[in-house]
Amino acid sequence: MIQRTEGRHCFFCVHKEVVIDYKNTDVLRRFISSFGKIVARKRNGVCAGHQRELAQEIKRSRIIGLLPFVAR
Repeated sequence: MIQRTEGRHCFFCVHKEVVIDYKNTDVLRRFISSFGKIVARKRNGVCAGHQRELAQEIKRSRIIGLLPFVAR
């Protein structure tokens, strides 16, 4: 089980075993709001490099059809 980090530490820098990949929808869903939007860095605490990678993989996953563009 992945535990929540204390303070403002990047989730992916702390948990190096977690890979940002478009096929890993369980991890990507953590960073999408209930409206289907990508959550901002200020809210999720991810560093800039990982946020860019995360946004790209979420978009890639949406295009392939693994994640929805909008929430129902």
